[in-house]
Amino acid sequence: MTTMSDLKHQHFMQMALNLAREGEGRTAPNPPVGAVIVNSGIVVGEGFHPQYGEPHAEIFALRQAGKKAQGAEIYVTLEPCSHYGNTPPCADALIAAGIKSVYIGAVDPNPQVSGRGIEKLRKNGIEVHTEIFESQCRRLIVAFTKHITTGLPFTIYKAAMTLDGNTATSTGDSKWVSGAESRQQVHRLRDRVEAIMVGVGTVLKDDPLLNTRLLHGNGRDPLRVVVDSQLRINPECRLLKQKSLAKTLIATISTDQRKILALQNSGAEVVVLPADSAKVSLPALWQELGRRQVQTLLLEGGARLAAAALEKKMIDRLMLYVAPKLLAGSSGVGIFSGPGVIKMSNAFKLEDMHYEMVGEDLLITGDIASCLLD
Repeated sequence: MTTMSDLKHQHFMQMALNLAREGEGRTAPNPPVGAVIVNSGIVVGEGFHPQYGEPHAEIFALRQAGKKAQGAEIYVTLEPCSHYGNTPPCADALIAAGIKSVYIGAVDPNPQVSGRGIEKLRKNGIEVHTEIFESQCRRLIVAFTKHITTGLPFTIYKAAMTLDGNTATSTGDSKWVSGAESRQQVHRLRDRVEAIMVGVGTVLKDDPLLNTRLLHGNGRDPLRVVVDSQLRINPECRLLKQKSLAKTLIATISTDQRKILALQNSGAEVVVLPADSAKVSLPALWQELGRRQVQTLLLEGGARLAAAALEKKMIDRLMLYVAPKLLAGSSGVGIFSGPGVIKMSNAFKLEDMHYEMVGEDLLITGDIASCLLD
């Protein structure tokens, strides 16, 4: 049974969650965090972690609350840190400010610090309550959790298809499968990830920009990653000639110094990685991106790269836009290309499914189960 007290805690934690989302895509290698300080039922301080190197959410909330933090409650989406990093421990700041109670959404998944902030707070006489909107708070930091526990980026595969399962016509025409509202939502997603990836086939066919184009501007371009095993990309393509603060990383197995130099002269960074069946080893590429502090990777194409990434269990989440269109034929292109699994019993399963309408399109979101079924 939900009590009035439960509703109050959920209300303030929801406020903290909304604040935390303001920092999504800007905080790596830290997680996005939001905090709300409440005194006598009134919000006196709010804050979120805006980007790596800046103060944490609790510090901004404490600054706003000032002396009103004395004897107050704080709602924070993630366990306050207890160690020195780029900033002093937030747990120490809460103790010094005289906070009475701390309500925590999720315990820190970092195995080196998990629970230590809670322990420090309790040892100093502060009431600590956990698991307030825990599932929502854990979902917020799913990319941080994946990165801090495995060293790999959390990977979202985004695709758009017609109702009869095609991403392009038999001639390769794909502009546009989804509607304007869906495409703008994808640009908002690009603004919130550290890297975006495509295969070289997509670059050769579409000559994309892979940048962020928001209706009201102020978008941030993610790192652009092209998987190009044999360095077929044209150094004069739009991807490399656009004006952008973001870099382009080309992953290859080729050691052709002439091609590498031409791409470097066009502003690209080329990284030579181990081969897997004469192609770039995707596990090695994911490890490289993890070392570069990429928490969230958006995989946008093409179908062969997506199929290979799924086979290697590198994809964590699928975002599929289904447009109310029919190509009325069987010669189109699907979202995956390759042999796939042999038995239906071995199909990849989706969990934690969400459905929403985006304009006229249906967006289906689900997390890939961690392993193939037996």
